[in-house]
Amino acid sequence: MKFKAEIDVMPLKELLDPQGKAVTSSMKNLGLPEVDNVRIGKHITLEIEAADKATAESKVEEACKKLLANAIMESYAFEVQPL
Repeated sequence: MKFKAEIDVMPLKELLDPQGKAVTSSMKNLGLPEVDNVRIGKHITLEIEAADKATAESKVEEACKKLLANAIMESYAFEVQPL
């Protein structure tokens, strides 16, 4: 069975996000002072072949821990749905 995973990887809240800081500053320069505390991360989609949803989630978790997210600097969340 095929599944699709939607993964969001974000910098940890405790860490400085230079990209987010730059965008926040630019928003003010563009006349959008209401926009504040921008955080920029990654959105990853992937397809995975697995026997069931639990197995697919386990494989996505492993991929996040081993490659897609740096646990020292980033957090991640994902959703797995059948295709």
